[in-house]
Amino acid sequence: MSRKFILAATVAIVSAFSAPAMANDVFIDQYGFGNSAGGGQVGIGNSVGVFQDGIFNNAIAEQFGNGNVAAHGQSGVNNNAESYQLGNGNSAGVGQFGANHNAILSQDGNGNIAAGVQVGNNCNAGVTQTGGGNVAAFVQTCP
Repeated sequence: MSRKFILAATVAIVSAFSAPAMANDVFIDQYGFGNSAGGGQVGIGNSVGVFQDGIFNNAIAEQFGNGNVAAHGQSGVNNNAESYQLGNGNSAGVGQFGANHNAILSQDGNGNIAAGVQVGNNCNAGVTQTGGGNVAAFVQTCP
């Protein structure tokens, strides 16, 4: 191997592990079988956290802007949580316990907060926020 190749490879490896101070973050913990998590981030200072424990749970988080936070926690079977954030400084969180829940949170603006919890079986929730400084919360127990 040439010295140029080794030097170029070293620089590439160091660059890959040297994220800027305002980089985006993604944290995913999954336990069980058939769980899925995905999404995308455009901007800086965005953060996504996903915790899933169970079977066939799904989580999606998409962030376009800066300083957005999304958190999805699910324990059970066949739950779905989605968050879509366009703007800056938005926060979205969903906690689902049980089976067959669906929650979709959409935020278009700045400084919005949406959070909810669903327990039991077959709960459905949808929150849409447009503008700035909105706050929405929901708690559902379904049979």
